Amino acid sequence: MSENEVLIGTLLDESWLTLEQVAAACDVETDWLLAHLEAGLFPHAESVAGVWRLAGETLRRARRMRALERDFDAVPELAALVADLLEETDRLRARLYCLGEE
Repeated sequence: MSENEVLIGTLLDESWLTLEQVAAACDVETDWLLAHLEAGLFPHAESVAGVWRLAGETLRRARRMRALERDFDAVPELAALVADLLEETDRLRARLYCLGEE
């Protein structure tokens, strides 16, 4: 990317996404996502009056879990555990960056 290119996008950190939006962005069926939500594998998701509301960080987690299940034939619980570890690593790296240690 050159210096003159402009990126256009939406900041998802403070947005809520629907089940269908996350499924489409992750290229999975809504049934796959719903089964994982009902199993409690997405801690930042909530159901309000039967409608799932998913935080922007759920999108990254869903993509990671789907890739782990597809590429390594991981069971959903193992994919969620690895996603937890990757998220913790991301948080620690961000803290190190803020402290100027990285």
